[in-house]
Amino acid sequence: MSLEWRGAAVAPDDEMPSPESWDPVSVPGRPEQFAGAEAVAYETTFSDPRDESDAHALLVLNGTYAHTRVWCNGDLLTEHDAYFEPLRVRLPESEEYRVVVECRAPEDRFGGLHATDQLPPERSVPGIWWDASLETRPDPCVSELSVRPQVTGDDPEDAAVEVSATVLTEDPLDDRITLSLRPEGDVRGGGMMDRARVSTDDETATVSYTMDVRDPSLWWPHDRGEQSRYVLRAKLGDDEHSVTTGLRTVSYDDGLRVNGEDVPVRGVTLRDPTPEDVARAVDANANLVRIRAQGTPPEVARACDDHGVLLWQDLPLSGPGSFDSDRGTDLAERLDETYAEHPSFATVGIHDEPVRSYADGLGSGFLDRLRFRWRAWRASYDDADAESVASAVDTVPTFPVVGPPGIAPDGATLYPGWRYGDAADLPWLCSQFNVGGVVAGFGAGALGTAEPNDSPGFDRDCHDRHVDGGLDASQAYQAGVVREVAETLRQRNAPLIIVDSLRDLGDAGMGLLAADGTEKTAFGALADSYEPTQVVLSDSTPGERDIVVIHDRPEKADLTVEWDCNGDREQAEHTVGPFARVTVDTLALSPGDNVTLAVTDGETVVKNEYRINE
Repeated sequence: MSLEWRGAAVAPDDEMPSPESWDPVSVPGRPEQFAGAEAVAYETTFSDPRDESDAHALLVLNGTYAHTRVWCNGDLLTEHDAYFEPLRVRLPESEEYRVVVECRAPEDRFGGLHATDQLPPERSVPGIWWDASLETRPDPCVSELSVRPQVTGDDPEDAAVEVSATVLTEDPLDDRITLSLRPEGDVRGGGMMDRARVSTDDETATVSYTMDVRDPSLWWPHDRGEQSRYVLRAKLGDDEHSVTTGLRTVSYDDGLRVNGEDVPVRGVTLRDPTPEDVARAVDANANLVRIRAQGTPPEVARACDDHGVLLWQDLPLSGPGSFDSDRGTDLAERLDETYAEHPSFATVGIHDEPVRSYADGLGSGFLDRLRFRWRAWRASYDDADAESVASAVDTVPTFPVVGPPGIAPDGATLYPGWRYGDAADLPWLCSQFNVGGVVAGFGAGALGTAEPNDSPGFDRDCHDRHVDGGLDASQAYQAGVVREVAETLRQRNAPLIIVDSLRDLGDAGMGLLAADGTEKTAFGALADSYEPTQVVLSDSTPGERDIVVIHDRPEKADLTVEWDCNGDREQAEHTVGPFARVTVDTLALSPGDNVTLAVTDGETVVKNEYRINE
């Protein structure tokens, strides 16, 4: 049942909001007229939605940012403080309802990216962002259903699904819930059915049960296999509830492993995630999206499941400053529980960019490198609280600290060619600070329009230090940095790399796409650099440069490699092993040379073009 809502900016206090006037608003949504408000109240009225077969009415809210209170007919029903976790409110008996929902801006450090200047104010309006609906149910009913898939040990045949069902009942209950698990679509394997007892004198009860899965079909990233999934249904009397999940394992040991197999990660950051962005990530040859310092909307998590894209889910914690580790631990446990049903759920980051950027504007010279080392040495971060919070996540690997070199991050953010130095400084950064294995952010910014307005997350001064020209020069520079850093990291066998970011939020930004999804020059450059099998130059500057084949697939391949330098074309046949790096030949390159490289396995042709500059 859809609802009509009104909203008003309010001054938060302990009482139910009573603004002088209300404005019609769209819910779910982020009403721009309330941008910058500390708290926003939302009101809806409706008649009893139940018919003769219904006993319960539930208000379902998803994405209530960030601290929420709900009143019904003047009575406070509940409070909520984790917007990534669904809020389901059982409504009391009444013929008419007036519901007031107050959403407050973060009252602690856990507002994530929405509590920074990295997003425009209109994206951070306190509100009901993702879903708002009414549900009616018979008695008894399953009001909530969650699953946690399990594949234990190294044997994929040893699989199970942990089920948790919340039961509502008006009378004492002694019954059984029927649980069925069936493959979705054309997935091989049979279905399973079992019954779990529920016996209670209370109005609510939680039933926990583990179902073994026979002959399981596993979920894989899109570049490694099929996205097999299962539908879990819980039936109690006349009521039925279902959830879709998938079976897989994820671990990290010098590289991400899915279902026991190495998966070199090529990722993109989403700062304002949409399902369309997940499809765009696949177009860029990415197999992971990092949702930076914020919750993932359910439709985006489902899109990751559908498209076979791994999900790096951050805790909403960004920027310098201490935080309450107990609060962080509670949120981490709830975040883990919320996203565990998604087979794409692959890892969790805890504290994003915990120190201020310390090297902006430094160049590549000897003195600049000394200054970089000095500033990095002075940068300090005590990771004890982040490590403690990370230990609360038990379903997927974690990266407690994501930040710049110098603080021993678990995931490094490296911006040579943008915040400091040149893209060619990347090898020095990696060796000097022992980073470059897990790179949680790299890239450069660019204009998205010829005459941009101020854009959140875009450093115009930084841009102008590197670019002397308009739109074309700006996008060409970004493409060059993204390409060189991506190819260098892949040549170095970095197991997990993520470009920052996929799409702009304004007229300019770090995105490879403009805000409307239009491709910048860097999008094609990244798609080429992220090809699983690729051929690149070891360096695109004058000198003796290797032609290197990168093969990030688990099977060996017979490849034909071709290169053309100023019209002089040559070709060679090579057999490469799994996850191989092979030097094919060496070219003596001079300024102004044009080089075209191509590699094919007989089915797919991948091409790379270079112009050699000083």
